[in-house]
Amino acid sequence: MPKIIAAAPVVPPYKLTQKEIREFANIHFAESELPVERLLEVFTNSGIEERYFAVPIDWYRQERTFLEKNEVYIKSSCELGERASRDLFEISGCKPEEIDYLVFVSTTGLATPSIDARLINILGLRGDIRRTPIWGLGCAGGAAGLAHAYHYLLGHPRDRVLLVAVELCGLTFQQHDFTKSNFVATALFGDGAAAVLLAGDEVGTDGVEMLGTQSTFWPDSLDVMGWNFMNSGMQVVFSRSIPAIVEAKAKSNFDEFLSGYSLSLDAIEHFILHPGGAKVIGAYEKSLALKNGKLDICREMLRRYGNMSSVTVLFVLAEHIARYAKSDQLAVISALGPGFCAESLLVRL
Repeated sequence: MPKIIAAAPVVPPYKLTQKEIREFANIHFAESELPVERLLEVFTNSGIEERYFAVPIDWYRQERTFLEKNEVYIKSSCELGERASRDLFEISGCKPEEIDYLVFVSTTGLATPSIDARLINILGLRGDIRRTPIWGLGCAGGAAGLAHAYHYLLGHPRDRVLLVAVELCGLTFQQHDFTKSNFVATALFGDGAAAVLLAGDEVGTDGVEMLGTQSTFWPDSLDVMGWNFMNSGMQVVFSRSIPAIVEAKAKSNFDEFLSGYSLSLDAIEHFILHPGGAKVIGAYEKSLALKNGKLDICREMLRRYGNMSSVTVLFVLAEHIARYAKSDQLAVISALGPGFCAESLLVRL
């Protein structure tokens, strides 16, 4: 079976505490018609203590064009993607010329040539490398990238795959959008990147064994999560119903997935889930009847980094690898995204 060999998470240079961002939001939204004083409780209840961003906080105090935001996106994505990849090469001992396939995941900016093409030049990857940029899967993108690599490696058991995910959620902040969604996004989202090395079973390297995947799409749910495209950039869309959807759908979705392997939820020791927010984590716990700190690592990553869209689940994965590698325990990796959809994998640590 294909294996996850190593994962390397990185963050951009500007660290902000939740208190600092709360003060920014209090001032920025003061003249809006929103009930700002009441909404500020979102910062307190978010479970987030700090986040990282590609630009300093003063950058957000003035209006920015889509062009300005996207120029920062391209530059920062290349820098973070390179850092994560070089960290990964150092951790794993893999050399850039040994990579056969590059998968790049992002949904917070645009680039053609895509960021993966730029990383091939920056990292000195081979000229015959295959590559696939994955765009538009939002928070589900990290898990989907892993699944994409898994299915490729089933047919190419001698190959190595480099998965790079970069999300610069902060750049999508709309300075003149005084909606509740934009306010709540200010309390949740951060920037980050991660690189993951995967290999086919003939490579002969130890790692996290990948046993299978499942994609789930819920029809007529396009309005749950996504972007509106404005002249000033990308405007976040996410429904307040997401925790309720998780509570209602998670168990049946996981039961269906695991039944294909003659397993039940009781067989799963670790849940490597995208921590979209404190309420989402709580909804997973309630739906799946999880106790004894099963989602402590998810909460820890949310507390330390906020919601970094597709990247976050890879941070959770990296922490599980660091703590539980070679434990021979089953885990489920899963994340939700626009569509509305879920991407899930069954692995053995």
